[in-house]
Formats: sequence, C-alpha cells, structure tokens
Amino acid sequence: MSTTESPSLWQARMGVVAIFFANGFGVGAWAVSIPGIKTALGLTAGQLSIALLSVAVGAVLLMPLVGPLVPRFGGTGRMTRYASIVAALILFLPGWAPSLPWLIAAAFLFGASNGLIDVAMNAHASVIEKRWGTPIMSSFHAAFSGGGLVGAALGGLLLHLGVSTPWLLTATALLVLLVMLAASVRIGDGEAGSAGDHAFRLPDRRVLAFCVIALFCLMIEGAMADWSAVYLNIEIKASNGLAAAGYAAFSLTMLIGRLLGDRLIHALGGPRIILFGALMAAIGLLLAIAVPSPWVVIVGFALVGLGLANVIPAVFSASGQMTASPAVGISMAATTGYLGFLIGPPLIGFVASLYGLKTGIGLLAGSALLVTVLATLQRRIGVA
Repeated sequence: MSTTESPSLWQARMGVVAIFFANGFGVGAWAVSIPGIKTALGLTAGQLSIALLSVAVGAVLLMPLVGPLVPRFGGTGRMTRYASIVAALILFLPGWAPSLPWLIAAAFLFGASNGLIDVAMNAHASVIEKRWGTPIMSSFHAAFSGGGLVGAALGGLLLHLGVSTPWLLTATALLVLLVMLAASVRIGDGEAGSAGDHAFRLPDRRVLAFCVIALFCLMIEGAMADWSAVYLNIEIKASNGLAAAGYAAFSLTMLIGRLLGDRLIHALGGPRIILFGALMAAIGLLLAIAVPSPWVVIVGFALVGLGLANVIPAVFSASGQMTASPAVGISMAATTGYLGFLIGPPLIGFVASLYGLKTGIGLLAGSALLVTVLATLQRRIGVA
C-alpha cells in the first residue's frame, strides 16, 4: 500500500487539518469580538493595544518551550493534543474580563496557549508531510484560513443577532474544544525531536531580504486579524456585525488564494507572486484609507487577503533554496515572520493612539509597498 493510501496516515492528516481549522475558527471569533470587548470596557486605542501586546508577549514566552516539552510529552502529536485542549479552554477568558488588568491577564494566557498550539501543530504537520512523501503543508494552512473565515462570519452573524461578546467566545470555546478532542484521537504520537526545528535562529544575510519580506507581510496579516473590525467600527462607523465582514472578506480571499496557490506559483514564479501580491495588498490598504465607505473598505481588505495569500509560501520556498538545508532557511524566515505577526497588532495600536487608526493602516500600506521594492531588487539581482 502506498504512503498516501495508508488509512492511519490519512486519518492523521485529516485530524491535523481539523485542528488547524478549529484554531483558525477560534482566532476568527476572537478577531470579531475585539470591538465588543473594547466597547464593554470603555478602552482607548492605546489601552487596547496593551492588551493585544500581552497576547504577543504570552506567545513569544511560551513558543520556545514547545521544543523541550515535546520529548517529555512523547512526541509532536501528543504535544499538539494537549496544547489544543489548553488553547480551547482558555479561549473564552478575554470575553469575561471585568477590567483592563483582567483583560491583560486573560489576553496573555490566550496568547500563550496559541503560541503552544501554533508551534506544536506546525511541527506535527511537518512530521505528517514527511511521511506522506509529497508537499501538503498548504492544505493545513488553507484549513486555518477557512476556519478564520467561518469563525469571523459566524461570529459576526451572532453579534448582529444580539449575542453578547462573552457568550460568543464561550460558545466558540466549547465548539473548538469538541473538535479538538475528536480530531486529536487519530493524529498519532509523531516524533519527539521534530519540534526542535522551530527553535529561534538569527537571520542569515543570504536570506535577510526574504526575512524582512516575511516580517512585513505577517505584520500586516496580524494587524488585519486584530484591527480590521475595529477600523470599520470606529473609523468608518460600521455596526459590529458589518465590521466583522472586513476580516471575513480578508480570510475568504486568502483561503481562495491559498487553494489556488500551487498553480499560481507554478505559472508565475515565486518572485512575481511576491511582487504582485504585495502590490495588491498595498492597493487594498490605500483604498481602505481613501474611501470611507464600509463596503469599499471591505473590498480593500479582501484585496489584502488575496495579495498576501501566497507571498509567505513563495518566501519560504526561496529561503529554503538559498541555504545548505531548506529547513534552515525556512526556519529563519518563519521565525522573523512570526515576530512581525506578533508585533503588528500592538504597533498599530500605539500608532493609532498617537496619530489615529487611519495612520496605522497607512503604515501597513507603506510596509506592503516596501515589500514590492525588496521583491523588485531581488528579481533584478536574480535571486529567488
């Protein structure tokens, strides 16, 4: 029996796909809940940014612990199983925070648990991909995007129907927990040493430009998750339900782009995907700033999702080709990129508290334009 026909391996793949989907679903629900939390606690943009920063701090502090914990728990599969349960159990806490200090604490735990599950499930997905014998990583990330879309859309609908933010996150946490428990049964134990590939590494100068591209693109992606609904709600005066459509549109177009990504990269090549994708994202962000209409802003955010969908896969591919071991180059780009994903939301919050949220979105547009410059320079010198 071939590798791809093995029932146990197929079940493991589908189980991890379900975990990626459930994790994305929870993140999507969290994203559309932020405006309601901000309103309920009467937070300023600066105060909200502190809470979002605590999410990043929690993730950064816990991510390095996954490597040492994997052997103790008996493999990447077991670590994914336990981390997924912890993440689901903590998801509802920010919605019930009665004050800013409690929100900061709850957000820290939320970030910490997501840091654990993010590294663990990606490590186990790498193990399954190696055993599968052919590249399948994009399917896992497409599932995450799909989960984010469904979580944001369903969350926005429930908010529109009058469900409160605390109960939305509570119901989401329960559903995510059930999916995680059911999915983790068949994912296997994995390999005890696989998580070591996720240890922090400083960028090599040969791939530094791609690391910077990953940093800016994932910074934009992280900011979209936490600030797209807030921007529509506060700056554009959209209702909470309509504001949720911004992140839903972003997630939908990113999902479509990732599902088509392999064919697009094969047809156009990685360098053009990076260049055109970043340019499309910049146009979408500038459109969101220039035209203060909810539906125009939603279209702009949709362009951002479509543009960024395949930039990171192309960056990872190019980084892997420029080092002795593909894992080394990809590890550098991935680590730097995730740092951007974490610092993006609090950075936009701090900028918004000083100069307004439109300026923060403008900073993201500038970052996307800088990526187009870097991509152009890389093409001219024949890199990638």
